[in-house]
Amino acid sequence: MDLNSASTVVLQVLTQATSQDTAVLKPAEEQLKQWETQPGFYSVLLNIFTNHTLDINVRWLAVLYFKNGIDRYWRRVAPHALSEEEKSTLRAGLITNFNEPINQIATQIAVLIAKVARLDCPRQWPELIPTLIESVKVQDDLRQHRALLTFYHVTKTLASKRLAADRKLFYDLASGIYSFACSLWNHHTDTFLQQVSSGNEATVLSSLERTLLSLKVLRKLTVNGFVEPHKNMEVMGFLHGIFERLKQFLECSRNIGTDNVCRDRLEKTIILFTKVLLDFLDQHPFSFTPLIQRSLEFSVSYVFTEVGEGVTFERFIVQCMNLIKMIVKNYAYKPSKNFEDSSPETLEAHKIKMAFFTYPTLTEICRRLVSHYFLLTEEELTMWEEDPEGFTVEETGGDSWKYSLRPCTEVLFIDIFHEYNQTLTPVLLEMMQTLQGPTNVEDMNALLIKDAVYNAVGLAAYELFDSVDFDQWFKNQLLPELQVIHNRYKPLRRRVIWLIGQWISVKFKSDLRPMLYEAICNLLQDQDLVVRIETATTLKLTVDDFEFRTDQFLPYLETMFTLLFQLLQQVTECDTKMHVLHVLSCVIERVNMQIRPYVGCLVQYLPLLWKQSEEHNMLRCAILTTLIHLVQGLGADSKNLYPFLLPVIQLSTDVSQPPHVYLLEDGLELWLVTLENSPCVTPELLRIFQNMSPLLELSSENLRTCFKIINGYIFLSSTEFLQTYAVGLCQSFCELLKEITTEGQVQVLKVVENALKVNPVLGPQMFQPILPCVFRGIIEGERYPVVMSTYLGVMGRVLLQNTSFFSSLLNEMAHKFNQEMDQLLGNMIEMWVDRMDNITQPERRKLSALALLSLLPSDNSQF
Repeated sequence: MDLNSASTVVLQVLTQATSQDTAVLKPAEEQLKQWETQPGFYSVLLNIFTNHTLDINVRWLAVLYFKNGIDRYWRRVAPHALSEEEKSTLRAGLITNFNEPINQIATQIAVLIAKVARLDCPRQWPELIPTLIESVKVQDDLRQHRALLTFYHVTKTLASKRLAADRKLFYDLASGIYSFACSLWNHHTDTFLQQVSSGNEATVLSSLERTLLSLKVLRKLTVNGFVEPHKNMEVMGFLHGIFERLKQFLECSRNIGTDNVCRDRLEKTIILFTKVLLDFLDQHPFSFTPLIQRSLEFSVSYVFTEVGEGVTFERFIVQCMNLIKMIVKNYAYKPSKNFEDSSPETLEAHKIKMAFFTYPTLTEICRRLVSHYFLLTEEELTMWEEDPEGFTVEETGGDSWKYSLRPCTEVLFIDIFHEYNQTLTPVLLEMMQTLQGPTNVEDMNALLIKDAVYNAVGLAAYELFDSVDFDQWFKNQLLPELQVIHNRYKPLRRRVIWLIGQWISVKFKSDLRPMLYEAICNLLQDQDLVVRIETATTLKLTVDDFEFRTDQFLPYLETMFTLLFQLLQQVTECDTKMHVLHVLSCVIERVNMQIRPYVGCLVQYLPLLWKQSEEHNMLRCAILTTLIHLVQGLGADSKNLYPFLLPVIQLSTDVSQPPHVYLLEDGLELWLVTLENSPCVTPELLRIFQNMSPLLELSSENLRTCFKIINGYIFLSSTEFLQTYAVGLCQSFCELLKEITTEGQVQVLKVVENALKVNPVLGPQMFQPILPCVFRGIIEGERYPVVMSTYLGVMGRVLLQNTSFFSSLLNEMAHKFNQEMDQLLGNMIEMWVDRMDNITQPERRKLSALALLSLLPSDNSQF
C-alpha cells in the first residue's frame, strides 16, 4: 500500500466508518477489514492518528484499528504477519513525539505502545525505555505527561509477563531504572507539596497527575521487579518513606475542597500508596517483615485514634483495615504448633506482631470497632426508612467487603477476635454485661450501642461457644426484647433475630425451638419490612440446621408459610424476591409432602411472578428452584401444575432462547423431578423432549442430567417415547460416542441398556445403529473394564430377550469381519467368558450368565 496515494483513501473510509448511518458505516467497516492484512496499512493509520489537524473521531478510530492490528498481526507466526521492515518503521514512529493533545487518544496510544513492548521489548526495541526516560525529563508539560503515561503502561504490561525468561528481563529492567523512577517520583511529589497551598488548581492538578503516574510506575517496579526486594536499600527506603508521604498527603486534604477534581486525584494517590503496601505484603510477606511494626502503628493510629479525625475518608479506612487484616491473618507469620519447626523469618514476624498487639491495643481496637464502626449511621437509618429493601441488600455486603466499610470492619473484627480470642473474649463479655435488661426506647444512642454489641456477639459466635450460656440468654434477655413492639426498638428486634440466626447452628437447645418459632411467627407480622426480611433469613438458617425437627415445626407451618407468601408479594426488588423465594424453597424442601395443604396460594402466584420477571433471569432461577421443591413436595399431584410447569421447562431448556444461559441447569433439574413425580407421560410432557437433541449436541456438564431425563421417559412410556424420538436420539448418541469421554460412553450405553430392558422388541430395532459398535467392542476386547462391562450388559439384554434380532446382528457382523457366523460367535463367547470378571454388579453378572446359558440349547456347532 503506497503511503501517499493510500492516505487519502484510508482517511475517507475512516471518516465514513464514524458515520451514524449504517448504509455508510457497514461498507466502510468491510473495506477496513480487507485492508487489515495489506502491507503499509498500519503505517497509514500511524500517519492519520498522529496528525492533530484531523477530526478527533477519525483519529480515535485509527488508533483502535492500529491497536487491534497489533493483537492480530504483530507476532511473527501470525497469519498475514507484518513485515520486520514495517514493524521497525512503526516502532520508530510511535515514540517520535509524545505530544498528543487529546487525553483519550493519548491513553490509547500509550496502551498500544505497551502492547508492542510486550512482544518486542527489549530485544527488538532496545531504544524504547531510554527514549521514555529522556522524554519524562523534558520541561514541556504535555510531552512530559504523555511520556510518563506511556512509561506507566509499558511498565505495567512488562510486569504482567509470567514466563521465567520474561521475569528475568523485567528484573534486569527494574534494577536498571529503579533509582531513576524513585527520583522522578520524589521530584513530582515535592513539586506537588510545594504547589498545593498556592491556590492555583490547574497547576496543583497537573503536578498531582504526574505524582500519581510516577507512583504507578514505582508500584509495578517495587512489587514485581525484585526477587528479594528486602536486600535492595532503595526499595526498602521507598517503602519506609511511604508512611511519611501518606501523612503529608492526608494533611494536604485539609487544604483541598471536597467536591473538585483535585480532591478526587488526591484520594486516588493516597489509596495508591496503600495499594503499594498491600501488594508488596501479598507478594513478598517476608520482605515486608521490617514494615510490619510501622504499618500497624500507622493504620491503627489513623483508624482507631483521634489522629485520623478530619483527614481520613472511607476508602482509606478500608485499605488500612485490610492492611491490618492481612498482617493478622498472614500464614507466613504464623509459627507451627512446634515453634522449633518454624523458620526464623516466621518467628521474627510473629514476635513483632505479638509485641504490637498488647492487651491495651487489642482492647482499644475491639471497643472502637464495636462502639464506633459497628454503629448504624444516620445515612443507614435514613435508607432503612426510605428504601428498606435497598437497606437489606446493602447490609449483606457480599463480595464487596474490600471496598465497603461496614463489611470490612466486620471481617476485621472476626479475624482479630479469632486470632486473639483469649484476650478479647472477656472484653466482649464485659460489654454484654453492661447491656443486660431492657433499654429505654427514647435513648437512641443506647439502642444503637446495644445493636452494635449484639452484632459483635453474633459475629464471634463460634469463639464464644464456651463462654456464653446462649440458651439462658435467649430466654431471659433476647426473647423479651423481641416482644418490645415500639417503632424505635426495631433496630434491636432486627438485630436480635439476626443474632439468634448466627447462634442457631452453634449452641441452641432443640427444646427451645418452639419458643423461637412462636417469635418468628410474630416477627413475620412486624410493622417494619426490614425486620420481616431479617426474620425470614433466620427462619432459613433454622430449617437448614442439622438439628431441625419437622414435628416441632409443623404446628407453625401454615402460619409461617402464609406470612412468607405475603412477604413475597409485598417486596418489589428482584434480590429481595429471590431471597424470600429461597426461604420458601427451604421450608418446602424440609417438610416435603406436609406442605401440600398450604401451597395453593403460591402455586397461583408463581405464573404471575414468572411473567413479571421476564427481564430478571436470576429471579427466574429462584422460581425454578422453588418449583423443583414444590414438585417434590406435591408428588403425583404436581400434574395439576403442568399448564404452567411445562412451558417453563420448555423455555428454560430451549438452547435457541437467550435465557437458557441462566436457566438451563435449574430447568433440567425441574424437568427431571417432574418426570420422577409424574404418574404418566402426557402428550405435552412428551412434546418438550424436542429440546433434547440440541442439548446433547452441547456436550456440556449437564449431560448427566440429560441422560437421567431420557431414562425417565423410557421407564414411564417406552413404546410411545421410542416410536417418537428413538431415531433422532440414536443419531445424537452415535455422534456423542465419537467424541465423548469413557464415563460419557458408559452413560449413553446405560440408556440403551435400559431401553432394551424395558422394551425388548422396539429397543433393539430403534438403537440398531449402535449395536454393531457394541459387538465390535466385545470382539476386540475393550480395554476399559467399566465400558466392557456395559457392552456385555447391552449385548446380554439383546441375546436374552430378542434372540432373532441377535441372530440378524451376528449375521451382519460376520459379513463385516469376513468370518463364518459360528467362528465369530465362538470368538465373542470366548472374550465374554474371559472378561466376566470386569462385571462387578451382581445383577449384570447374573444377566451375562443367563445370556450365555440361553445359547446352550442352540444347534450351533460351537456347542
